[in-house]
Amino acid sequence: MAKDYGKYVGALLLFGSNGIVASGIALASCEIVLLRTLLGSLLLVALLAGSRRGITFHRHLRDFACLAVSGAALGASWLFLFEAYRHVGVGAASLVYYCGPIIVAALSPWLFRERLTKTKLLGFGLVLAGVLLVNGQALGAGASGWGLFCGGMSAVMYAVMVVFTKKARHVEGLEGSAVQLVFSFVVAAVFMGATGGLSVQLSPTDWAPVLVLGLVNTGLGCFLYFSAMGGLPAQTVSVCGYLEPLSAVVLSALLLGEPFSGAQAAGVVLVIGGAVYAECGSKLRLPRARRAPKAEAAL
Repeated sequence: MAKDYGKYVGALLLFGSNGIVASGIALASCEIVLLRTLLGSLLLVALLAGSRRGITFHRHLRDFACLAVSGAALGASWLFLFEAYRHVGVGAASLVYYCGPIIVAALSPWLFRERLTKTKLLGFGLVLAGVLLVNGQALGAGASGWGLFCGGMSAVMYAVMVVFTKKARHVEGLEGSAVQLVFSFVVAAVFMGATGGLSVQLSPTDWAPVLVLGLVNTGLGCFLYFSAMGGLPAQTVSVCGYLEPLSAVVLSALLLGEPFSGAQAAGVVLVIGGAVYAECGSKLRLPRARRAPKAEAAL
């Protein structure tokens, strides 16, 4: 379990650095996503072929369809997210993007017949308040409404990805993540083809960050992420998942010099704290105060 935990945390830290790496690439958002999904899917397909595991998705067509939709939503979420990076910054975009799990949890009573408790509602409220604090600062700094819209849509597409991933029960792990990344690439390629062609001009300084983003952050990151999830409790996966936006905010402030005000710090605390409380709050029980023994009557 310690090995799985290490792999999962490593994947989250890699994902949290996506915006940092992308900031060094002088390409349009859609071009970055196209190259990222292409390199990542090629790496996972190569790993799958090298592992000599049997391919099973053709025996579970319903699961394959769910993974295809999930991968398409993942590609769309990255298209929106990388566009948001350019307009509102890495930190704010990452926090809005990670409202996706909150959307899934809010819809879980209808999608998965899970009960929505008062604890979860309070946790959702804290997360929403935190997002408003962070993005209120972004708007005050002159961020565009388009950038915030892209951040919000990246969260919606993330939620769609999670929902359809949960519906695929037989095709998982390396094979499932490979299918998802291939369809993410298909979405990015179709979008680029429809908006201006598939030609991408890379300068010599772009090659290194593109390879890191595609092979390490996407290919290796997804492999670590999906291979670790099966060995960890669901609660650990949900709570530790918020290390990604937290690391993105901290790294963007430290390495990119993005402004980080007191209100934004409070927003980060509310987002992370609200998410953890929504997942764990119902299991927290304060110890009951022990009654003081009755004083013995004086003799």
